[in-house]
Amino acid sequence: MEFEIVELEEKLVEGIGMKTTNEAGKSIKDIGELWKNFFAKGVYDKIVNKVNHKTIGLYTDYEGDYTKPYYFMVGAEVNKKSENCKIIAKGKYAKFVICGDVQKSVGEAWAKIWQMDLKRKYTCDFEEYQNNSEDMQNQEIHIYIALED
Repeated sequence: MEFEIVELEEKLVEGIGMKTTNEAGKSIKDIGELWKNFFAKGVYDKIVNKVNHKTIGLYTDYEGDYTKPYYFMVGAEVNKKSENCKIIAKGKYAKFVICGDVQKSVGEAWAKIWQMDLKRKYTCDFEEYQNNSEDMQNQEIHIYIALED
């Protein structure tokens, strides 16, 4: 799976989230429910100070590697900090660009990323949905993995 190394500036993400784990498929259920609530309850529309039209799936507060619990947030990048904000730290990231179904393609990409020999920081990783199509089976998604310096 191809990727490029990029340097990102700090970003603020506001949204809704929960603690989950990849054990026994728990995250698949939890993350699916969170995305469903995010759109069904109009959370995206209620976020003020958005910097663009993209949505973000943020993995943060890792308690170890990807096999341990972490916090997942669905939200949008904002330009003003609020009580429901998480920070994407400035730094070096592996950037993967995938296209396809928003669930299937992302799940397959993560399965491949977990098998790669990346020097991950396990501080925060995120998916940035470009929202450049109405077709949920044909989306462009950027996945960023925090790397050690």
